[in-house]
Amino acid sequence: MLKDRALEEEWLVACRSQDVEDAPIQVVLMGERLAIFRNSTGVHAFKDLCIHRGAALSLGEVKNDCLVCPYHGWEYEEEGDCVKIPQLPEGKAIPKKAKATVYSCVEKYGFIWVNFAGNEPPFFDYPEMETDGWRSVIWGPQEAEALPPRIVENFLDVGHLAVVHQGYLGEEAHREIEPYKMHEEDDRVWSDEIRIFQPDADGTGVSKYVYYTYEIVRPLTVRFTKRDAENDTHMTILLTVRPLSDTHSVAYGVLSFDYDTGQTDDEIIEFQNLIFSQDKPIVQNQKPEELPLDLQVELSLVSDRVSIAYRQYLKKKGVVLGTA
Repeated sequence: MLKDRALEEEWLVACRSQDVEDAPIQVVLMGERLAIFRNSTGVHAFKDLCIHRGAALSLGEVKNDCLVCPYHGWEYEEEGDCVKIPQLPEGKAIPKKAKATVYSCVEKYGFIWVNFAGNEPPFFDYPEMETDGWRSVIWGPQEAEALPPRIVENFLDVGHLAVVHQGYLGEEAHREIEPYKMHEEDDRVWSDEIRIFQPDADGTGVSKYVYYTYEIVRPLTVRFTKRDAENDTHMTILLTVRPLSDTHSVAYGVLSFDYDTGQTDDEIIEFQNLIFSQDKPIVQNQKPEELPLDLQVELSLVSDRVSIAYRQYLKKKGVVLGTA
């Protein structure tokens, strides 16, 4: 397992809710193999290891609300205790050591989240998925050969929109970024509204200025809100990244709208895949691979205040995975 105490104490995305149906699945999170399964009480996450002979519990089945090992049929209830060993004679006590390692697990905002430390911190708010008049679309998974902080900082980088995403999220004639300020209150960090020119701001082919507000929610979860002042409409994207290994990550998101986009869910996902495909070669080739938290290592501009705030946030939290 990748060691990072700060991240172990966070809620980390494991997979989409729709990925967990009747059968258990294997998910690799922080280098750890997990068996995630659903029973009548909800979703659960075990270390993907049977203590008997090391079989992958994710290859088993859910039976009588228990996760059943595929190798010898041992049955583990949701708290991890083994409640049945078919090889034992009737009446023989089950060894107390016969337990599965269980991690805290919740289902929220269309995803399954895991906490390794067992402290179950308060969950962040994403009101767009709990407010009438909003439509939300789940995006991902998208894997990249890059560490999570690099992917997150790319999402927070306003200056690249008119370069990497020229013709979609910006254009060459409007690359300037007006000065803006960052704000911090308790555990929340957010930007002023930042004015951005977009060639097709709302899917109607009309070019205009829109206003982005970026927010750092958690070390690996961030969001922005795009406001169209002319139409008084809003779009938000919540990005969250799963540390897969010491070289790879998986990105997920929620795209929410308080207006009719005129697009199907598949069309919205397809466009977001396009945007990610433009970012992917950039983040996969940045050096160093780890995000420098020393602000003197790289040259920053006023337009980089969001990413500067993100680096300061990671340093304050004590995040070490993917940082330098």
